[in-house]
Amino acid sequence: MEAKIKVSVIVAVHNEERFIGRCLRSLIRQDLDNSCFEIIVVNDGSTDKTAYALDLFYGDINVVTHHENLGLPAAVNSGLDIARGEYIVRVDSDDYVNEHFLTILTTYLDFNEQCAAVSCDYFLIDQHENFIKRESSTKNPIACGIIFRRELIDDVGRMNEDFLLNEEKEFRRRFEKKYKIEHISIPLYRYRKHEGNMTNDLSKIKKYDELLSSLD
Repeated sequence: MEAKIKVSVIVAVHNEERFIGRCLRSLIRQDLDNSCFEIIVVNDGSTDKTAYALDLFYGDINVVTHHENLGLPAAVNSGLDIARGEYIVRVDSDDYVNEHFLTILTTYLDFNEQCAAVSCDYFLIDQHENFIKRESSTKNPIACGIIFRRELIDDVGRMNEDFLLNEEKEFRRRFEKKYKIEHISIPLYRYRKHEGNMTNDLSKIKKYDELLSSLD
């Protein structure tokens, strides 16, 4: 009998050959029993050596391939299409996590049935993994490091593919109209700040800030 998957980890990747290995190693080395979780990587039209890097993890991850770059929301939705877990959590392809990340987040939901989702705090690091500062996920929220009950994602609707930036803000706005995201004050996530971050593109940020404001 096939083991029940408790949590699906979705990693969307586009041209992150430098960092994807670090990300996946941190997920494979979780102290949660590996029969309880799955790692779904969506290769969203990468043109660098990302595909080769993913091949090195054959057998430990499930790979979905987009032959063209469709954008982060579409990649996450492709991961949701095949996800089998009762819980869903995203990890960005240039970030990584503490070895207790999945155990602590899933245990919180297991013991708090009224909880719809929970986020953890994170360490901001540079491209060389040097510590910059600790951040609160309530004061400075990010898209990742939040574990959701799968049926509630289905209830509010998946990622809006019109938002190539601010997708997490648009989704979170819809989610929090009906449900609360609780908070664990433990820095289990490592958020990498580097020159390739999409959030460094100020013109794109302005465009999608305006699109988000138009929904008010």
